[in-house]
Amino acid sequence: MKRICTICARGGSKGVKNKNIRDLLGQPLIVYTLRQAQECQLFDIIAMSSDSQKILDIAQNYGVDILVNRPPELATDRSAKIPAIQHCVEEVERLSGQKFDVVVDLDATSPLRLPEDIQSAVSLLETEKISNVITGTPSRRSPYFNLVELGRDSVVRLSKPLNQPIVRRQDSPKCFDMNASIYVWQRDVLFNATTVFNPDTRLFLMPEERSIDIDSELDFEIVELLMRKKSIH
Repeated sequence: MKRICTICARGGSKGVKNKNIRDLLGQPLIVYTLRQAQECQLFDIIAMSSDSQKILDIAQNYGVDILVNRPPELATDRSAKIPAIQHCVEEVERLSGQKFDVVVDLDATSPLRLPEDIQSAVSLLETEKISNVITGTPSRRSPYFNLVELGRDSVVRLSKPLNQPIVRRQDSPKCFDMNASIYVWQRDVLFNATTVFNPDTRLFLMPEERSIDIDSELDFEIVELLMRKKSIH
């Protein structure tokens, strides 16, 4: 079983400027993901894909196996993630002469995950022999109870009303937030994919405290606070 880990990190960011290389407790943000990939000891090759030479240089300094220059058309604000992963895998297979069975993509903006989370998500895919695994955490809001939408008429409505209204959140169907931390694919499924959802897609649950994806300055501050607290204890 050959496994590749891809880490796809763009140079630009609107929510948090240069977030992938921003200092987080003395290290660039992407370094936490690189080290997690190395520490879980699962991968034949760890590859960094980026349109930023600064990001690629940092990855090289921290021992990434293969660097992939991402084409500009796959690195815009509107670019989808799956084509970037596919391109990265294709380039690594071309450069290494290897073909992989399992592809694991780690989001560079999720530094709170543990190597054990990666190991468990991969184990779920390989043990159950399913198409792919995504990660998530129990949602704080429910579309059946307290998640609302604003219509074109400016009227607020429940996102997913039921015929029998729910009066307690505990009674609503269980919902989960995709935390964008870990994606695990069978390689051949990935190359036929346009979405992360397949008929047999499984969810690997992670706790809320390891599920923050940095998309804003507030996210960055929360992650920094949690990491300081962890280092103190």
